[in-house]
Amino acid sequence: MYKVVAPMAGITDASFLNKVIPYGFNVATLGGYSLDQPTIDASRKIIERGRKEFDFPVNEIFTHIEDEVNSIKNLHDDVKVSANVRATTPQPIVEVGNIPNLDIVEINCHCRQEEILAIGCGQEMLNRDDLSDFISQVVDNVESEVSVKIRANVEGIDTLKTASLIEDAGADYLHIDAMKKGADADWELLTEICNNVNIKVIGNNSVNSRSNLEKMIETGVDGFSIARSVISGNLDFDISNF
Repeated sequence: MYKVVAPMAGITDASFLNKVIPYGFNVATLGGYSLDQPTIDASRKIIERGRKEFDFPVNEIFTHIEDEVNSIKNLHDDVKVSANVRATTPQPIVEVGNIPNLDIVEINCHCRQEEILAIGCGQEMLNRDDLSDFISQVVDNVESEVSVKIRANVEGIDTLKTASLIEDAGADYLHIDAMKKGADADWELLTEICNNVNIKVIGNNSVNSRSNLEKMIETGVDGFSIARSVISGNLDFDISNF
C-alpha cells in the first residue's frame, strides 16, 4: 500500500517531509513546482495575492529539486521521493524526471488557481487535445516513474475516460483528488475507476480520520495520499497498519 504525503504548494519541501515521513509514509512528494517561465510568472502572481507558493527562477529550480531529493534520501533511503511539477511543455518535466535519486515525477493536472488555469496548466490540462501525447513524451524520456495528478468531477470532464487516457499514455500512477462538491470524497467514483483501469491508483481527499481512510481503501485503491491532515506536523490517526 502506497502511503503518500501529498503536495501542498509552498509547504511540502524536504524539511517538512523529513519531519512527517516517520508517521508511516513510504512516498514523499515535493512541490508543486513551476518549471518554465509561464508557470513561474503565474506562481509569482499567486504569491502577490497572499497565497503560499514556491518561487524559484528557471536557472535554479532544477538544482533546487535535486538538492531537496537528496535531503530526503540521505535520511530516508527506503522512501520513494516524488516531485509534483507544472510546465506548459513536456521538456522541463522530462528534465526533472531524470534527476538522480528521484523516483517519481508527477505531472500536475490538478491545480485550480486562476493564474495557472489562464496559461493552460493545472486542471486546465484536462482540456488539452494533446494530453495523451504530453504524458507519453514524459514517459518515454525519463528514468523515473511517472504519476499524473488530477481532480475528479471537473465540469465538462469525464473522469473515468481521463483515467483510461492516462493509463493508455503509459503513466505508472493515477493520483486522483476524488473531490465531490458538498461531500466527502467521491467513494463511488473511485471504486468505478479502480474497477476499470489497471494503472496504480492513489486516492486523495477526505483522508482525515481512520474511518475515512478505511472507506478509501475499500474502493480498491493501491494507495492513499494525505495533505491537509499533516500540514500542522501532526496526524491524529495511525496509518502504519494499513
